[in-house]
Amino acid sequence: MKKEKLRMCFCYAGTILAAAGFVAYLVAPDKVSKDKCTPFTGRNYAHRGLHNIDKTVPENSLSAFAAAAAIGYGVELDVHITRDGKLVVIHDGDTKRVCGFNGIVEEMTWDELSKLRLFETEYGIPLLSEVLEVMGTQCPVIIELKRGVRNRELCEKTYALMRKYDGRYCVESFDPRIVAWFRHHAPEVLRGQLASDPIEMAKDTNKLSAFAVGNLLTNFLSRPNFIAYGLGRKPLIVKLCEKMGAMKVAWVAKDSTYEKTNDAVIFEHYIPSVKF
Repeated sequence: MKKEKLRMCFCYAGTILAAAGFVAYLVAPDKVSKDKCTPFTGRNYAHRGLHNIDKTVPENSLSAFAAAAAIGYGVELDVHITRDGKLVVIHDGDTKRVCGFNGIVEEMTWDELSKLRLFETEYGIPLLSEVLEVMGTQCPVIIELKRGVRNRELCEKTYALMRKYDGRYCVESFDPRIVAWFRHHAPEVLRGQLASDPIEMAKDTNKLSAFAVGNLLTNFLSRPNFIAYGLGRKPLIVKLCEKMGAMKVAWVAKDSTYEKTNDAVIFEHYIPSVKF
């Protein structure tokens, strides 16, 4: 009887260890050298540029990026592809919120988008190339590639443009397939998985996808170098990924509290130090 109980204990222990090992395999990051990550660590990044709450300087506008660069901040920005293959900097997949016009970014041409104004200001939706020109090469850039129906083309064209850029940049996405593209086609580029609490993510996507990405269970596809995780609760397996060596990036901070526990911070609506 004792032998049978002992055998069952070993069986249970083996099952638990196997399950833990499998989870660790799923969420493990791709560690990077210190030289590769140092240019991006210990810095604050202006979320969509240094924009104002009253939107007189709109998010993702050339003015917002110029303001961030003038202080020396890094920036985080969002990239979509247009119908005619241009790379534009805008967060939403449609233009309703920021321009008051019902249009889908991927279905519009650059000529059509260029005529729209951001939040009824003088500023329009910029091209990624225009933002890089405004930023110069002194401040690091985090590029979020927004998922759509032409992910591969978006990745290819973004990478082609950034290869000509002399500044420091890294990429991130909520879509693990986009992060995986850079893993296989541009492994020299620092890449990150965007995620947040699965409950929050479920508001914008299906529950299965929210659970998988929110718990980093798709990391086996993309092996990200850093995890950009939303503020608030972190599941234990996200913490495990961080313990396994992933850089920690917080978004979107409203005060300097998160500098203490992260390698980099994406912020908005306050003026932090450039570095920490």
